[in-house]
Amino acid sequence: MVYRIHFTVQDLARTRVAEAPMPLHELELAARALQSRSQPARLDAWRHHARAQLSAQARMVLTLMPAVGYSPGFLSPTKVGAVEDLLEQVRSTPRERVRASLLETAHHHPSLPEWTRHLADDASLFAELCTGLSHLHACLLGPHWDQFTEHLAVDRTLRLQQLLTGGVEQLLTQANPQWMRWNPPVLEVRMVNGADRDLYLEGEGFLFIPSMFCTRAIVTDGRPVSVSYPAGQDQHLRELTTPASAPGQARSPGMSTLLGRTRTTVLTTIAEHQGCSTKELAARAGIAPASASEHASVLREAGLIHSLRHRNSVLHSLTPLGLALLNTPERG
Repeated sequence: MVYRIHFTVQDLARTRVAEAPMPLHELELAARALQSRSQPARLDAWRHHARAQLSAQARMVLTLMPAVGYSPGFLSPTKVGAVEDLLEQVRSTPRERVRASLLETAHHHPSLPEWTRHLADDASLFAELCTGLSHLHACLLGPHWDQFTEHLAVDRTLRLQQLLTGGVEQLLTQANPQWMRWNPPVLEVRMVNGADRDLYLEGEGFLFIPSMFCTRAIVTDGRPVSVSYPAGQDQHLRELTTPASAPGQARSPGMSTLLGRTRTTVLTTIAEHQGCSTKELAARAGIAPASASEHASVLREAGLIHSLRHRNSVLHSLTPLGLALLNTPERG
């Protein structure tokens, strides 16, 4: 069964990748992954640790975010922002929207608990659910958020490179080939919940959302329509995001011999903070801005990084050659 997402020329022009992580949307995907059995080698240790910390209120939220299927949209807006601000927006959701969203969810999940029927009209019950949402975020995402943000930034850099070198077609083709197939002008998304329908974007565009916890492809039928996909599907990216060493440390003695200790630190820092400015690079590498600029110039001339001027800053990212060098085994 598939979702067939129909694109117009206007939709292709408005196709984009999320500019930053979306905390509550990612939380929903993490909640689904928590209740799933997929990717045990990658996620089971995290699942075991998280389950031991869940509060009763957090378990209420999990009731409305099953491993597969519908969940109320007001709990997980696809918005960028500070988690505190987004949680406050959820608390302020109009009761009419809460009621309508729960009716839609109950249509697909008739076995929802009895308490969900009173959620829109019982202020204290709704407040308890919002508290649970905050607890769930602190438990599932909070301890790892900085690391997740960096990994998602690396994935976005890869997708933007695909967009620059191969256009929208390459982005649609390569973002998640295991679950999505581009059959112009339709993007076919394979679904595990049996859903089979056509979605027409009608010129409002399309949004890709990379996710640390998405294990397949999740369609959010909002405006714009979005699809979440697993970040790090590219093999080199998976190697890069494997925590083989502490931030800012060289990955092998051989590389330090080749580049020098400071330059290796600069290259590794750029890999871990794709798109960082020279000022940020200097601060994270623990060197002066002038020194950071000089080392970046040498790495750029060697083809290991590329730099882009944006307003008053120069932003640095890894090249495939730089990535290959970082991923070279110690004795390779």
